[in-house]
Amino acid sequence: MTPRKSLATLASAAVIALVVAGCGSSGGSSSSSSAKPASSTGSSVMAASTPLGKIITDSQGRTLYRFGADTGMQSNCTGACSSNWPPFTATSKPALGSGLSAGAITLVKRSDGAKQVTLDGHPLYYFSGDQSAGQTNGQGVDEFGGKWFTVGPSGSQVTTAPKASGNSSTSGGGYGY
Repeated sequence: MTPRKSLATLASAAVIALVVAGCGSSGGSSSSSSAKPASSTGSSVMAASTPLGKIITDSQGRTLYRFGADTGMQSNCTGACSSNWPPFTATSKPALGSGLSAGAITLVKRSDGAKQVTLDGHPLYYFSGDQSAGQTNGQGVDEFGGKWFTVGPSGSQVTTAPKASGNSSTSGGGYGY
């Protein structure tokens, strides 16, 4: 084999290895995906003013959602659902911004052992389609057996429809912090 063909073969093998690694196992120990925001001790929950009204976000300004198919404090979002709608987890009770009741925030153990943050008895989630603070691309989405809505400071779902703009599902949707 010529050096040029060897280099091309090596480069192709490296690309294939990277693709395979990226598609890797769906095991529960992966935590490096940028589409899955994570929370930890010291996180907080706060209220933010948005075009949808006042909703809650995490300490980074990422929107939090409720799942209509959840029953009480039990999450019904696992597997593929939790890949699209990562649970908001913490190792201890998050700090609260003004307008939120400390008694309304609890942690519940998920089937995978993680502690999920709940507000007023409802598990909280992120949406993988929200890539930055202020986006609400998951508002009103109907998938995995229920509707997804942003959450108001009281824990109630906010059902306001997003304002239509030419590209509302990919717009920045940002609000100031």
